[in-house]
Amino acid sequence: MSELKIGEKVTAIYKTGKYIGEITERRPQHYLVRVLAVAKHPMQGDLHNPKDAEVGFFHERKALSYREQANIPEKMVKPFEGEIPDYLDSLKEAASKLRSELEDDNSPWAQQSLRNLESLEKDYFK
Repeated sequence: MSELKIGEKVTAIYKTGKYIGEITERRPQHYLVRVLAVAKHPMQGDLHNPKDAEVGFFHERKALSYREQANIPEKMVKPFEGEIPDYLDSLKEAASKLRSELEDDNSPWAQQSLRNLESLEKDYFK
């Protein structure tokens, strides 16, 4: 794959979320990406014990904010083609999709994740 350039529109996976943004800087084995939209809301809970509610601390994971920059490994950054959606609309859609997936799952992890998501939505959409 050819190296991506500063200013290019990309998708980027950061932790368990996926974002649409633009490259603002090239770093060794990483790109600095400015977030412009949310493609997939991050999963809730412990990254090292996915889908497990029985962990020491069940993390509430916020989506990266509009224009927030993240240092992302180059293998997690891909070119993006198409229209970039409005950030707030994309966040609402990503949160709604996650909510639907969690409501179909009766596990303790999904129930705790729903509580986290409800709390996040109050903060996002106040």
